Parts: sequence; C-alpha cells; structure tokens
Amino acid sequence: MTDMDPGTYYDEFAEGEWERLDRDPVTRMEFENTTDYLAEFLPDSGRVLDAGGGPGRYTCWLAERGYEVEHCDLSAEQVAIAREKVAERGLGDRATCQRGDLRDLPFADDAFDAVCCLGGPLSHVVDDAERADAMAELRRVARGGHASEASEAASRESAGAPAFVSVIGRFAMLRDVVQFSLEDAHGLLAPIAEDGDYTAERVEKLGSGEGWAECHGFRADEFEAELEDAGFDVDRLVGLENVATRTKRELADADEAALDDVREVVRTLREDRTAVDFSEHMLAVCRA
Repeated sequence: MTDMDPGTYYDEFAEGEWERLDRDPVTRMEFENTTDYLAEFLPDSGRVLDAGGGPGRYTCWLAERGYEVEHCDLSAEQVAIAREKVAERGLGDRATCQRGDLRDLPFADDAFDAVCCLGGPLSHVVDDAERADAMAELRRVARGGHASEASEAASRESAGAPAFVSVIGRFAMLRDVVQFSLEDAHGLLAPIAEDGDYTAERVEKLGSGEGWAECHGFRADEFEAELEDAGFDVDRLVGLENVATRTKRELADADEAALDDVREVVRTLREDRTAVDFSEHMLAVCRA
C-alpha cells in the first residue's frame, strides 16, 4: 500500500508541488485568486508566516513584495526546495525556511503581522482535535491573536492580524473518486460524503490500496465554524476554482479567449457560497 503519511507523501512528491500552481489553467486560477486576496488584505509591510508553505511559491511571492517571511513545512524535502527557490531569486535576506508542524508552530505568540496557510495543508490534519490545535496555533502566532481571557473582549474590538487559510473541498474529493477511480474506490464515496475523511485505513479497506496523502475535505459551513471556534473572525470565504474545479483536461487545449471567459466567471462567482462549497480549494480571509 502507498504510504499516505502527508510528510512522507510530500517528500516523495518533491518538485511537483512547486510546479502544481503553474501546471495548468485551473491551478493557475487557484494561485491568482489567492494572491488577489493577499494583495487586497495584507498590511503594507511586516512579518508574514507561510505555514505549511510547501516548496515556497507563496513565500517567494511575499518576499518579492518586500515582506519578511517565515516559511515552515512538515516535509523536509519541501523545505529544501523552498530554500532553493528563495536562494535562486535572491530573496534570502527576506525569507527563512524551516521544518515545522502546524499543530505546534515554532514561533512566539503575536509574532506575525499576517498569517498564511495556503494550498490545503490544514486538510492534511485529519484528526478533528489536532486540526483544532493547528487552527489555534495559527491564531496564537498572529498579532492580536494571543489574548488572555480578561483582554479577549478588547482584542475583538481591535483588528488583529489578517489570516489567509485555504483547504480542500469535500465535493471536489468526491468528484475525484467518481471521475478518476470509481471502479476501484467507489466504496470510499459514502464515508467521505459523511465526514470528509480520506484515510489510509479507509483506502486499504474500501479502495484499491493505492492512495494520495491522508486528508479531510471540508464543507464551507464546517470550515467557517472551525475557524470561528479557534477565535478567528471570518471576513469572507472564496471558491478559488469554483466552476472550473476538476476541469484541467477540458481546459488544457482551450484558446486564450475561452480561458479568459472562464477566469472571469470564476472571479465573478468566487464569493458565492455554493461556488465556495463546490470548489477544489476554498480560501478563508480572517482576522485574529
């Protein structure tokens, strides 16, 4: 059976994760829509965390715009790639990369002027309690996010640091099974639909024995509720690919005029709640 541990999986996936966000029109929409919201809601300057930052594509984007960036990721190979990409672009004076676990971030309270957790790393924390710990950690390290009980009300009155968190959508996971592995993995459909969990145990029992990294697929309401339980104020939810979700093959040979129309529709619908729920990746723009 394939090793579905997220750290191991992304060690083996290596450079593929860097290439993913520029691989096809749909993955480029994920990146472009994400950076639209970063550009709108980030502070003008400051220290930014890229948690679960993989090969550092967002770290480089942030550092190129003058932010001081701390990158961390569970995968040693992804951290090594991020360091290489930072060095290649001459960004070493503005970006630092290290290993780190979302559930126990190696940073002080209130350390960052903005926090990013992009591309779905939180989805790879499948256990509900551990995922709650990870969300609490993201808030803890955000400026204004570490408030004592006595100062909690005052903290809510003042705007904390912005946080940008994206996760994998449950409906897109189900569509993956239907579209690509129905014959071997149809037994996974009902359990994933019920609770969103795609685990090694389930793949071994109900699927083909060959799987992707373990992950949790979110519904939009669930995602918002978990962030609010962690103390974030959710300003908006965004469906990063929405109607273009899982259309990589269909759009691969489309001409530029057709792609422009698809991009425009995706931009138009990206804050529509239904479009968010059906998106492959959903982004939350929050305040700590």
